Order: sequence, then C-alpha cells, then structure tokens
Amino acid sequence: VQLQACGGGLVQTGGSLRLSCAASGRTFSQYNMGWFRQAPGKDREFVSSISWTGGRTYYADSVKGRFTISRDNAKNTVYLQMNNLKPEDTAVYYCAADRSYFGVSVSAYDYWGQGTQVTVSS
Repeated sequence: VQLQACGGGLVQTGGSLRLSCAASGRTFSQYNMGWFRQAPGKDREFVSSISWTGGRTYYADSVKGRFTISRDNAKNTVYLQMNNLKPEDTAVYYCAADRSYFGVSVSAYDYWGQGTQVTVSS
C-alpha cells in the first residue's frame, strides 16, 4: 500500500488542522493505521492509531483530548483532526500502515507516507 499525507501548514497556538492520509490499493480496509511525528533533532514518536475497522483508537498522552483519529474506508483515507495546537506539536507528521500491528512502535509498521509539516507558532 502507498500512502500520501497532506494537510499540514502553519497555524497559531490554539488553532486547528486536519491531516489526511490517502492510501492506494483495494485493501486499505484491512490495515491498521497510525500517525507519528518527528520534530527536528528528535526521534519519531507515536501520536495515534486506529484499527482496521475503526473500532479501536489509541492516543499518546500528549495529544489525548486534543487530537482525533478517524478513517473512511470507502475513501481509503485516514484523518487526524488536531485541535488546540501547541508549539510543541510542531513536527513532520507521518502516516503509517500495518496489517497486524496497532501499537506505538515505529519499527513495527510496514508502510509509511512521505510526511507533512505542521508548524505551530506561539
């Protein structure tokens, strides 16, 4: 599966953005999906994930209550709605897919998108 993330941009503190990740292929609905981010000089970190049915979601503590992950299997797309953004949310955001894994480990996901930059100004 090939992934294409978009929707990043520059926003002020407290603002919102919605990231999208479009997947190619007819088997998108069979993949668990995750969002990760990487700030300059830091390791890539888990943000959120959603099961292939959409019935289970998981969030990093740092974004819980502010970010919402969702998916539309008919459109082969996963979303990350980001509200109340903070400067520490500034990073390149990546989407990832895996058929069997649903968790926080970067190395466990088989497929990755190219990333979209999110910058939150103070």
